[in-house]
Amino acid sequence: MPTLALNKYALHDYTVLEKLSAGIVLSGPEVKSIRGGHINLKGSYITVHNGEVFLTNAHIGQYKQAGTHQNLDAYRSRKLLLQKKEIARLVGKLKEKGLTAVPLTIYTSRSRIKVDIAVARGKQQFEKRELLKKRAIDREIRTTLKRF
Repeated sequence: MPTLALNKYALHDYTVLEKLSAGIVLSGPEVKSIRGGHINLKGSYITVHNGEVFLTNAHIGQYKQAGTHQNLDAYRSRKLLLQKKEIARLVGKLKEKGLTAVPLTIYTSRSRIKVDIAVARGKQQFEKRELLKKRAIDREIRTTLKRF
């Protein structure tokens, strides 16, 4: 399961409560572009319209060797493939106050490209600072223990 893209900002800005895995509907040049590493998940999010789930605002760069015959928008919404029960559960979670859905990683599973979706709660600024302080203290403890 090689990871093709990671959304580091999502882990910094949100507390992950639940994870889902979904397939993505892509065109041929988009698949080759993603496999080449030309994808950015920064600022992307998950939306639900008419019982369908979409990955919105993810940047997939144009595949250079494809030519100009298929000139797709790099930021267009892409449909995600989930079962009806998973979609209903996701919609129920998103109706709760303060919860949102964000993509975490894009990876390959066999020959398919999939995305991990997180149902998450936004962190406050003081929570982010506390986490950074805790990591610094833990790092300092580890280095002092290595010396002795």
